[in-house]
Order: sequence, then structure tokens, then C-alpha cells
Amino acid sequence: MAVEFDEEILHELYSWVDKIPLSRPKRNIARDFSDGVLAAEMVKFYFPKIVEMHNYVPANSTQQKLSNWTTLNKKVLNKLNFSVPDDVIRKIIQCSPGVVELVLNTLRQKIEEKQKSSQSAESSQEQASPNGTNSHTSKGHSTNHKGNGTENSPRPGAKSEQGSKNHQGYAQAANADISLLIQVAEKEQALMTSQEMVRILRQNYVEWS
Repeated sequence: MAVEFDEEILHELYSWVDKIPLSRPKRNIARDFSDGVLAAEMVKFYFPKIVEMHNYVPANSTQQKLSNWTTLNKKVLNKLNFSVPDDVIRKIIQCSPGVVELVLNTLRQKIEEKQKSSQSAESSQEQASPNGTNSHTSKGHSTNHKGNGTENSPRPGAKSEQGSKNHQGYAQAANADISLLIQVAEKEQALMTSQEMVRILRQNYVEWS
């Protein structure tokens, strides 16, 4: 999750979240995302087939929030080559300022990476088909490719206007506290970077032993 946070990045992040229609009013991003449900909804917006929303129960209890995030890690984020560390999950559950922004920013990067990967795969398949065209097109089949979790995915921003009208966005709610969020996010980033280095060193030590 190595990223240098500044005001511009945070505003871009809030604007990105605001474009996605969510099931709850957008009030306080730390509290809203603490149970993991909205994070699951965001991934489902882009990749409907890799998220089953019945696995995520809106919750106030710490136990259920932890269960939601654990499930999200194993069943969804893992497919995006991403995992939220346990200590970070605990801080998200506790609504620690600045932490969920760090996670959502990484989630945005992973979503964009998977979209590019899927587009590249589709392009390669089209080039490999006869005459450089999709072989399914002439048969009247859909040109969407199955198996990558992106078919029939809503276009980013397709419902953004409706979502913006229904709820106040996080970008609008951002105020002078943004400097504090940046400081907290940078500290969390430094901590996670240190933890990752320790993990790598331990892994190397075991391999060398």
C-alpha cells in the first residue's frame, strides 16, 4: 500500500467513491466502510461476478465486521492480488481516521490494474481470431468474454449521477480535517511498509536456514 498521500490524492479518491452508487447515504467514510459491506459493493460495481453480497451483513458488532472483512479478503480481494492485513482491518473496524482511505486507494489501483489486464486479454483474443475479428461475433454471440468476472459489468459512472443526487458525496464533506487524514495515512503507510519488510526478512531467513 505504498503511496504518498496528499490533498489532491484524497480528493481524487473521494470523487472516485462518490461516482459509485452505494446502498447507504455517504456520511462519514470511516464509519460507513467499517463493516466491509460498502467495500464489497464497490468491487461488485466493477466486477459483479466475483462478489456475492449475501456474504456481507451490515453490522455494528466487532465480530460481524471482522467476519465481513475476512470474507472479503479471502473471496474477493485475493482475486485482485490484494489483501488487507489483520491489524489494518482492526483499525478500520474501530473507525480509525485515515486508515480506510489508505485501503480504498489501494483498492482503486487494483481495480484499475484488473480492468487493464482484462482489456489486454480481450484484445489478444480478438487479434488471435481469424481475420483479426472476434470469432463469436459472426455467430451472433456476445463479444463479452466469460471467466474474468468483468462481463456485464456496469460502466464506471453509469449510475454516478443518480448516486450523486441521492447522497452527499465524500468529496463535498472533505474539510480542514483533510490535513489530519493525510498525516494519519502517512503514518499507517510507514507502519505497513515496516511490517512488510519484517515479513520479507523472516521469509528469507526461513529459506536460508
